[in-house]
Amino acid sequence: MQDEIRLNKYLATNFGVSRREADKLIEDGKVLINGKVAKIGRRVGVNDKIEIAGKEITAQKLVYIMLNKPKGYVCSRKRQGDTPTIYELLPPEFQSLKNVGRLDKDSSGLILLTNDGDFAFQMTHPKFVKTKVYDVKLDRDLEPLHQQMIADFGVSLPDGRSQLGLTRLSDSSRKDWEVTMSEGRNRQIRRTFDALGYKVTYLHRRIFGSYLLGKLPEGKYIEIDKK
Repeated sequence: MQDEIRLNKYLATNFGVSRREADKLIEDGKVLINGKVAKIGRRVGVNDKIEIAGKEITAQKLVYIMLNKPKGYVCSRKRQGDTPTIYELLPPEFQSLKNVGRLDKDSSGLILLTNDGDFAFQMTHPKFVKTKVYDVKLDRDLEPLHQQMIADFGVSLPDGRSQLGLTRLSDSSRKDWEVTMSEGRNRQIRRTFDALGYKVTYLHRRIFGSYLLGKLPEGKYIEIDKK
């Protein structure tokens, strides 16, 4: 029927997982449709009852949030010691949203949150190549040779080569840089500079894919449209 959709898409939309994760749940026999174990490729309509672990999965309104994360907050649901989480900046109705990509405690800037698993997957999986742009300050001037190494050849890290786009933010300083990347490895920017003997003292994300932080105040959020 025309109003039916594939089960994995339904779960991605309404259960906050990627389609790949949805397929795994179906393959493992954890998804029921009208009381019967679902099969891969099944389509569902508005009258079907979908359950996972005894919980009915109902259609929900999709929500997309852009937050300007302050330094000193972690992207997790539980505090790490006395360190607050980004969810403490959000009202109760947004507490169940999942963050799309992370920023470490010492970094600030653009964070996306959503209950749309498909959207989260498309924003974070390497095959979709989402560009991210950061303002970065170093503890000392970046030597031209090291600039060339990072931008042209990449720096070897334990989890692979790291190559970053670099643009000076000031003609009078070699500490301040705009860093462009499409990967999302853990603390990649910090580790790249650290491998060459530099410490990142400031890291702020301004752009994530087609989303721009703009003038959103620190610690504030806005609802956005899916692009």
